[in-house]
Amino acid sequence: MSNAAFPAPSKPPSDVSAGVGLSGLVALILWLLVCRNWAGIADALALPGPRAPLSGSYAAIATVLFTGTAMTLWSLLVDKVHRRASTGIDWSLRRPWSESLDISITKLTGLWCTWGAITVFYCIGRWYWDGQYLFAMEVLGAAVVPLFLLSTPYVLWIDRRMVNPRDHSWHFGAMLVAREAWDANEVKKHWRAWAIKGFFGAFMISILPGGFAHVVEANFSAIAHNPVELGSLVIEALFLIDVQIGTVGYLFTFRPLDAHIRSGNPLLAGWVAALMCYPPFVWGTMGRTDVLGYEVNTGGWAYWLAGHDALLWLWAAVMVILTAIYAWATFAFGLRFSNLTYRGVLTNGPYRFTRHPAYLSKNLFWWTSTLPFLVTNGSLTDAVRNTVLLGVVSGIYYWRALTEEAHLLGEDAKYREYHAWMAQNALITQTFGRLLALLPKGAK
Repeated sequence: MSNAAFPAPSKPPSDVSAGVGLSGLVALILWLLVCRNWAGIADALALPGPRAPLSGSYAAIATVLFTGTAMTLWSLLVDKVHRRASTGIDWSLRRPWSESLDISITKLTGLWCTWGAITVFYCIGRWYWDGQYLFAMEVLGAAVVPLFLLSTPYVLWIDRRMVNPRDHSWHFGAMLVAREAWDANEVKKHWRAWAIKGFFGAFMISILPGGFAHVVEANFSAIAHNPVELGSLVIEALFLIDVQIGTVGYLFTFRPLDAHIRSGNPLLAGWVAALMCYPPFVWGTMGRTDVLGYEVNTGGWAYWLAGHDALLWLWAAVMVILTAIYAWATFAFGLRFSNLTYRGVLTNGPYRFTRHPAYLSKNLFWWTSTLPFLVTNGSLTDAVRNTVLLGVVSGIYYWRALTEEAHLLGEDAKYREYHAWMAQNALITQTFGRLLALLPKGAK
């Protein structure tokens, strides 16, 4: 029998269209242009206030709302995600208030107690009241009252239309009020999801203002002929795209957008691997020199290539490309970006070439920008230590990728199809697979 009788498996469709992320990217660029040119806009419209670029912290957080709104509109009007069965919503349902009210009250009890516990965690965590986290605490503090007020009508409305309104939050509320049977596994899912949102949401908000201000205030024309300064600014702008759209992903976890968290990673190894990459657990990858600091006495690419303009331009271009892939990997998620979660399966964009484009590009960027094996003091010890420690960081990201795959493989048949298709068809994934196959079994 010919092979034509058994066609090669096709790549499963993505749960997120390219248009969601692209609409967010366009909205972000438009808002940046508005902020950069605010003085002229204010003059033309005779608006009150300062005649200067909008580069403050509040303009940075407004970017999230502007970008998120554009992505939401695309999702609802173009992709019509609210009609998908995966939302768990049946819009033809209109449960009587008498049937859904007790369910909603139980769910709100669970939600409000969860938010209270997260607030206590923020209060206890000393790092949340210093440095960049102060802005996050200010934003979240201002959001407390609106969240409580809006959560009531939202839950009352959505519970009348959900196929199964007794979701993870309901089970936690039922545990608290001790009136109905509840499932411990559902409670664990509830807390994993909210632990992710609470921990990473605060972190993402905390890093919004810095890069935003630099990009809005930057004078591109003054550095157009300097490969180091221009490359660094473009890289910062690309990281801004990653941070802004990534923050939208953490905040817009709404069921009608099909962007809700189906499950948080249940594997302890997954949490350890992810948390090792973020403060306050490990600061080495955030520019500090302790624990996994790999930049001790390193001059970096600009130092070692100084005086070689052609190489500087080439090196800057490589790092811009790597950062662009990293940013692409984030906005390709649309409204569904977040760590440690299953929120549907993404198979398009850079995820057509490798299952982990962000981790791969990020680590290649660190190696090419830091050049850890070159040190300014000539110390062989520092060179070896830096190289080994950056190798450890890359190893942590490889471990992290494996734990994420294990989570998704256990959650969705579509991801299992995607995983298998990538192993056979994606050049980068195929290459890594063949290299790993060459290792002894005990080394894998």
